[in-house]
Amino acid sequence: MDGPRYDGTPLLVIVDGANVVGSVPDGWWRDRRGAAERLRDRLAADGLPGHAGPVEIVLVVEGAARGVEPVSAVRVESAAGSGDDHIVALVAAAGGRSALVVTADRELRRRVTDLGAEVVGPRAVRS
Repeated sequence: MDGPRYDGTPLLVIVDGANVVGSVPDGWWRDRRGAAERLRDRLAADGLPGHAGPVEIVLVVEGAARGVEPVSAVRVESAAGSGDDHIVALVAAAGGRSALVVTADRELRRRVTDLGAEVVGPRAVRS
């Protein structure tokens, strides 16, 4: 996977949980929290496939998925309001650090690329 250059700092990978979970019609809507937990566990096990350098993974959840617990390899942040707004705030707070946002949401993609983040679609982390 091409992406931000490795500069010694782990790549900040911010995953739009609702968008990634919703990208596959596998019944996620029946148990949004469980679907977010399965995504968290897959991220913990697989990291960012195709990226050789170290990563810091942040899974942003919202709505019925709020309260998903973090695990050692994945920080989970529950958005108080809009998950997209929370993701934009995380990118803005990165202070120039290389950030990669995982989403297919066009408006979110525009907002974070305007801040200097790179973007990949859900397939980057879904099997």
